[in-house]
Amino acid sequence: MSAPCHSLAALLASSTLVLSACGVLNYAAQSPAPVVSRVDAGDTANSGGPAATAGINKADDRANDVVLFALGLIETGYRFGGKNPEAGLDCSGMVSYVYRQSADMQLAGSAADLARLGKPVPAAQLRPGDLVFFNTRNRSYSHVGIYIGDERFVHAPNSRGKVRTDSLKNGWFAARFEEGRTYFD
Repeated sequence: MSAPCHSLAALLASSTLVLSACGVLNYAAQSPAPVVSRVDAGDTANSGGPAATAGINKADDRANDVVLFALGLIETGYRFGGKNPEAGLDCSGMVSYVYRQSADMQLAGSAADLARLGKPVPAAQLRPGDLVFFNTRNRSYSHVGIYIGDERFVHAPNSRGKVRTDSLKNGWFAARFEEGRTYFD
């Protein structure tokens, strides 16, 4: 039996609709991409010049790709140790799969292993694409999800659920939040 084939374009299109429906992305009010003006060599008033801006935009693009790809996995079944959507995903398997497929980054291991990577980020400074870690089994860093903005994250919760979004500020996960980490700086 062959696994269903999903194109990246279809996945991104459906994720954009989900983001819009969730209020994370205001699709109807999006304005066209900004026009980048030429920067004179002597102009130092800008924030780091074109090279610095290009690096930030590339990181933002990869982070957005991570969010869109993760949202495309909503309703994927859970499987402990699962590392792909066809077999099912656990929390760290979902993160590894999403980062590999959407940002070409190799993040592997358990939630605790992933927590040792990246740069710590205070909750107030989380950006879409950052990872969020929780103490869900009386063990630090026993669960991980992908922050999508608006104080929400995508994760593969447990054997009784499917990949879904939850709140960082309300509910069961709010009391168990430990920290965020970024992998794009």
